[in-house]
Amino acid sequence: MTKNKGLGQGVGVLFGDDSEEELYFECNVENITANKHQPRNHFGEQDLAELADSIKEHGILQPLVVRRNPKKGGTYELIAGERRFRASKMLGMPTVPVIVKDVADENTLLELALIENIQRTDLNPIEEAEAYHSLISKFNYTQEEASVKLGKSRSSVANILRLLNLPDFIKQDLIEGNLSEGHARSLLRLADNIAAIKEIRDQVLSKKLSVRQTEMLVRKYLHKPATQTLKKSEDRQEIPDSYCSTLTNQLTNKLHSKVTILQNGSRGKIEIEYYSLDDLERVIGLVVKE
Repeated sequence: MTKNKGLGQGVGVLFGDDSEEELYFECNVENITANKHQPRNHFGEQDLAELADSIKEHGILQPLVVRRNPKKGGTYELIAGERRFRASKMLGMPTVPVIVKDVADENTLLELALIENIQRTDLNPIEEAEAYHSLISKFNYTQEEASVKLGKSRSSVANILRLLNLPDFIKQDLIEGNLSEGHARSLLRLADNIAAIKEIRDQVLSKKLSVRQTEMLVRKYLHKPATQTLKKSEDRQEIPDSYCSTLTNQLTNKLHSKVTILQNGSRGKIEIEYYSLDDLERVIGLVVKE
C-alpha cells in the first residue's frame, strides 16, 4: 500500500488539502459497493462506454473515494467516483485505485455524495436540481449557504431549483436531452399553465426551435389578449398525457380502486370502479370524507 500525492481537484474540493495523508491502494472491485445516497439516476450507456475507452487507454487518473463498510469488514462503500466504478466494471478490471476516508456518519456521507456529484459536469439539469434540493432540505441550508458549499452563485442555485416547478413531461425532456436548460427556463414563465407549456414544447421539438425562438414564442403567448388565450385553452387543449397519468395514479392510490380520466378538450369525466356494494360504500366514504 502506498500514498498518493495527486488525487485530483475533485477530491481536494471535497476534503481539503490533506487528502494525500489518507490510505491509498488498489482495491478489489468486488469489495466495493455503490453509494446508497448516489443522487445521479441516469447513466448514459454511450457516456459510460466513452469513459471506459478512455480508462482502457489512459487508466484511472483520479482514484475513487471510499469509506470502510461499517457492517462488513474488508469491504468499502463508494463516496465519489460512481461513473469510474461502473466503467471499470464494464472493462472487467479486477482492481481500481481508491483512497479511504474516515466517514462514519451517514449524514456526512450523504452530504459528500451530493456535493461531489453536483461539482461534476455530467449531471443532467433535473438531477442537478434534485441534488441541490436534497442538500438544502436535508441539511437545512439556505440557498446562500448551499451556494457557498458548492462554489456557485446564489442566482445559479436559485435558477436550477426553479426547474423542479416544471411539469413532469418537461423534466423528462431535460433528462433525455430533448430540451436544453435554456428552453426549460423560457417555459418557466408559463409554469402555471400546463396546456400552454405543452403547446409550445411541441412546437419547439417539431420545428427544432432555438432558445431565442422559444423565448419569442413564450412572449408572444403571454401578450395574447386574455380572451383569446382562454378560448384556446378551453376549446382545444387537453392536459398532457403524463400529467393525466400522474393524476390517475394519485386517485388510484388514494381510493384503492381503478380510476380512469376521460378527456374531451378541456372537459372530461372521471370513472371509478367498485367491486361490490361494500366497496362502493367504502369509495363513497373516502370521497365524501375528503
